[in-house]
Amino acid sequence: MMGEKDIEEYHNIGKAIKHSEKYTYVDASRIEEHGSRLYDVNGTRLPSVTTILGKTKDQQFIKDWKAKVGEQEAERIKNLSSNRGTAMHKFLEHYILGTGYDDLTELGQTAKPMAEKVIEMGLAPVEEWYGSEVTLYYPGLYAGSTDLVCLHNGLETIVDFKQSNRPKKKEWIEDYYLQIAAYAMAHDYVHGSKIRQGVIMMCTPDLYYQEFRITDHELRSYKHKFLKRLDMYHDLIFDEKEKADVKIEAGDFEKRDT
Repeated sequence: MMGEKDIEEYHNIGKAIKHSEKYTYVDASRIEEHGSRLYDVNGTRLPSVTTILGKTKDQQFIKDWKAKVGEQEAERIKNLSSNRGTAMHKFLEHYILGTGYDDLTELGQTAKPMAEKVIEMGLAPVEEWYGSEVTLYYPGLYAGSTDLVCLHNGLETIVDFKQSNRPKKKEWIEDYYLQIAAYAMAHDYVHGSKIRQGVIMMCTPDLYYQEFRITDHELRSYKHKFLKRLDMYHDLIFDEKEKADVKIEAGDFEKRDT
């Protein structure tokens, strides 16, 4: 039988953060198509930020790691990390919303203290939140779902929650900064805001917490870097379409020739 303390922990990890309705966010559907993630925003399909970054990043490190541990083990680690990250996000989302939630599975019980560590160390400076797990989009260019838009130490901020199997160095996580920069740019364009800060809140299964921040000029620098990756993505997509058209035409020619 659950005691009073257990019941209290079950309903909430802590006190909810104040919610502000300063910004109104769109509803969008997420679509998986040919291994890529798209967002349908107001009837327009836009590539996701994670797809853009995934298709334009240097894959050599991933290839070397897979060769070292083996394809099967790499897939196991990837799936476990992804599921654990999803579970941790779920706890954090419910904490922010102030709604009761628990996950009694083995994975959930690993993720729960990780979420508690992020709440304790990362969310303490958050004064109010505007959106949790909301779709942000830049019309005609890209879209994505951000973990949290909030007021953090007096600055309007994009927050990204990450689980990690081991501690990270700043130079290893450039794509995380680019992701935040893309969301900040989209938020400012659509909502007329002035996002001045991005914060990555990261925790390992052994509860080692790390926090990475970018503000103002550094954030602007990553916006420019993301736009370059966006150009690379469009070049790749154009090349893929051209190759597909060539194959179709060649196939048609062979068919007509027989």
